[in-house]
Amino acid sequence: MTTSLLDTRPLPSRSAPRGTEPLSLLFEAPAEASTGVRGGLPAELRRAYGGDLTIPLRDDRPTVIANFVETIDGAVALDPDGRTGGGAVSGFSSTDRFVMGLLRAMADVVLVGAGTVRASAGTGWTPARAHPQAAGLYRDLRRRLGLAPEPATLIVTASGDLDPTHAAFRNADVPVVLAGPAGTAERLRAAGFPDDARIESLGDGDEVAPEALIDLARRMGARVVLSEGGPHVIAGLAAAGLLDELFLTLAPQLVGRDRDSRRLALLEGIALWPERASWGELLSVRRAGNHLFLRYRFPEDAS
Repeated sequence: MTTSLLDTRPLPSRSAPRGTEPLSLLFEAPAEASTGVRGGLPAELRRAYGGDLTIPLRDDRPTVIANFVETIDGAVALDPDGRTGGGAVSGFSSTDRFVMGLLRAMADVVLVGAGTVRASAGTGWTPARAHPQAAGLYRDLRRRLGLAPEPATLIVTASGDLDPTHAAFRNADVPVVLAGPAGTAERLRAAGFPDDARIESLGDGDEVAPEALIDLARRMGARVVLSEGGPHVIAGLAAAGLLDELFLTLAPQLVGRDRDSRRLALLEGIALWPERASWGELLSVRRAGNHLFLRYRFPEDAS
């Protein structure tokens, strides 16, 4: 593999390893017939990923995939507000960041919740932002796939609690769409967001229905939507039967919980079991050092 894609600098003592080892394929299920797929990686990305990557395309709506990292005991954040981010969960794994960037490079829209935006100080959810060392390879991949230079960012908010001066709204190269209920959308329009930040009203209630959100992505021209958070967003998608695939990095860390240390899990705010519990099909297992990279498919009849 081309090791320059991964940061091999050691962390200070007592810190977790970066997980800079190359990805190796441990298991992959046979590919199923599909009416269309997106992908086919060029040689350098294929070597770095430990094989090829394709995403089936649906005819009826965008394919919805999600990407998360969690600890062995199921935490996706180390604080109740999700402000620690995936870096602390993964041990700042360069390999995890590489996979994140690769999935962003294959998506038309990156979907995030307002909480994820508030917890981030970054300039947006672009492939290069995830893994700068592979920025050129990501750009070339998007050109090969006939995609826009950058995936659009779709931010869903029920409350409208977003700062118009956030760095994510200052990158004119990345289309940004803010979506919320009608009343929230009106507040957002009056809040002073940049003119190129599009604001969409989705329904008259207090929440945004996942179906309306994915239909908005369809109207934006998306064939592949990548959900990066947070746990409430992915829970809504899963409950509505809209989550097609999950890319899950399992970090070799135990963090625990107690009454004073509540930590967010992968799904929050909606209980799926027993009526809506969904069983996934394991599509692939990759390994980088002590990190596992799992891929699941969730068929629509898997409840």
